[in-house]
Amino acid sequence: MNVARSSTATGTTATVKRGRFAPSPTGRLHEGSLLAAVGSYLDARHAGGEWLVRIEDIDRAREQPGAADDILRTLDAYGLHWDGPVRYQHTRTEAYRAALDTLIETRRAYPCDCDRRAYTPPGHVGEVRYPGRCRDRHPPPTGAVAWRFDTHGGTPVTLMDRSQGSITQDVEAVVGDFVLWRKDGFPAYQLAVVVDDADQGISDVVRGLDLLDNTPRQVCLQQALGLPSPATLHLPLLLARHGEKLSKSKQAVAVEGHDASATLSRVLSALRQPLPPDLRTAPPGVQLDWAVRHWDPARLIGCGAVETEAR
Repeated sequence: MNVARSSTATGTTATVKRGRFAPSPTGRLHEGSLLAAVGSYLDARHAGGEWLVRIEDIDRAREQPGAADDILRTLDAYGLHWDGPVRYQHTRTEAYRAALDTLIETRRAYPCDCDRRAYTPPGHVGEVRYPGRCRDRHPPPTGAVAWRFDTHGGTPVTLMDRSQGSITQDVEAVVGDFVLWRKDGFPAYQLAVVVDDADQGISDVVRGLDLLDNTPRQVCLQQALGLPSPATLHLPLLLARHGEKLSKSKQAVAVEGHDASATLSRVLSALRQPLPPDLRTAPPGVQLDWAVRHWDPARLIGCGAVETEAR
């Protein structure tokens, strides 16, 4: 699909600031995901940089037919025009496999046939730390296995996020040996995102605060693969009025092109970049031009969440 692109060519090494928006095609964009798109767009464009779009479609079971094209049409309707071709992760399996092979060769990855239920406490909901049951198994498991990253003996990761400040996480203690390649034969998110960010020369990762906990894992992989770690800016989560994360709320209604000016105005307010009153009904392109010129990420320092103003 070819909706909107600038003539800027992309390469594997960023000579200017380069950001990206990387949605999963599991449904249409709602205001929370639009906020991430707008924030990453403004951050790149304010610096005169490039903004790429990557469709993270490696989890084919959760993908909704037509969702990727709908996302691109929505970005276009909101004036969020990207540089170069859209990247689709399902076309990148060989690159992810090469990275996994490197980690296997350097003994940073090992096979695992554990059933998650075997190490999950009864009644536990959400992510659970993997205790390393298969790390030193002899002989190693074969057949249908996942591949895990060996975090044993690693030092805590410290990073400086542009909005949240200094973050330190002991990945081994908090997460354990996380999955790189799933039993169903597909690469996991952590490996794919690291490989693609490096290959596309992404200098700044701007995304929702709900993904902050993933960043130390990605830094571990970048270090193990000899890849650079982009700067990060984690944006506030957009909450429904009763405090629930918008993506999990019944209020997470898909954004529509016919209401673009009002929706974009709300999103900019949520990003602490409110439009002047006379621009709140202006076309999206006009609103974005103003927002690019006035983008000030310092206003987001310490901001964790904001309630939507949608009615």
